[in-house]
Amino acid sequence: MILLPPLLAALFGNGITLPKLACVAGEPSGDLLAAPVLSALNQIPDMAGLEVYGIGGPRMQAEGMRSDWPMETLSVRGYVEAIKQLPAILKLRKELIQNLLNEDRPDVYLGVDAPDFNLGVELQLRKAGIPTLHLVSPSIWAWRGGRIKKISQAVERMLCIFPFETEIYDKAGVASTYVGHPLASEIPLEPNIQQAREKLSKHLKIPTTSLEGLVIAVLPGSRGSEIELIAPVFFEAMQLLAKGLKGQKLNFLIPVATPRLREPLEQLLLKTKNTNPDIQIHLLDGMADEVLEASDVVLIASGTATLQAALWKKPMVISYKVPWLTAQIMKRQGYLPYVGLPNILAGDFVVPELLQDEATPEKLANAVLDWLEHPDKVSKLKERFAQIHETLRRPTGLLVAQAVAQTIESARKSRISV
Repeated sequence: MILLPPLLAALFGNGITLPKLACVAGEPSGDLLAAPVLSALNQIPDMAGLEVYGIGGPRMQAEGMRSDWPMETLSVRGYVEAIKQLPAILKLRKELIQNLLNEDRPDVYLGVDAPDFNLGVELQLRKAGIPTLHLVSPSIWAWRGGRIKKISQAVERMLCIFPFETEIYDKAGVASTYVGHPLASEIPLEPNIQQAREKLSKHLKIPTTSLEGLVIAVLPGSRGSEIELIAPVFFEAMQLLAKGLKGQKLNFLIPVATPRLREPLEQLLLKTKNTNPDIQIHLLDGMADEVLEASDVVLIASGTATLQAALWKKPMVISYKVPWLTAQIMKRQGYLPYVGLPNILAGDFVVPELLQDEATPEKLANAVLDWLEHPDKVSKLKERFAQIHETLRRPTGLLVAQAVAQTIESARKSRISV
């Protein structure tokens, strides 16, 4: 016999099933955002026995989630890439909706980012009377603002990770809550560069106790399409930097986001080593935070990782490449002059963005060198990033977990009263 906490006992009584949460995260960044939520739910007494299932990555599964479909199916970026994967995505979504409307009907659905997928699911579930929450607002303030209409139909409450977003939803009549960004709580306000370098040195089995000289973090993305398009340019930029900084001890560190990306990165590394055998490039499985904390400067693909770099107070050069057609579509629907999260949050070009045709090895290398040659600019940037960090620092996982718990309790009470 399961002994339930008082509120659950009152709500469920004997023989009534324990609460259920369906949750879908479509990519590694969503897995990173949702895991603290599931951890916090496990700490709420009235959510004891909560069953969590849907689609999630290794971090969510480590918190007890059952992932019924592979998250990688949804991990695509851009129109052209999505079209290639569309049949598999549509099949998965149909199966998910059917499952949630029938045998695995949840008390609440939490969509984590992935709006093109999640909003369609949320719309169908909400029509069927299942409450829907969405964590991470689509970037309606940057592009595709017309989605606010669909959001108002699909989402019962938007959980915003940036403070300026709630005003947009208030005006549109959509309930919203600012919950902060979980990375701002996980990353300390002051990085410990020496400690991070010592840890990496031990991991890499380098003879010295700590990485010596300059450390340049290189993050070419977490998707196969990103590795295909931007990683070769990053490797060429690293070779130019090695020449430009000749005579200095130089370490390039590349955290490999997922195991399937290691092989293409190893091939690029082998090609680079054949040309420049002395260059020090290290691939590390995961360890993005340690690499960023240890670094002097960062070369990075646009995405959530740029916010990580900003929270670690690092100067960076943001770059990105997508197929030509995808770029044209996105350009016509964009509202802001910048794409990188640090610039969006600062409301200014505080770090350079080199995109599409501007993303040449020469320009990337020169932009990285510019940070290294101007420590005064770096100091001012760190102050700006510290302000952003303080603004985003909230108990995000707990705030989202409380919203989920309150929605579950409200839904259960409504059914009991009926």
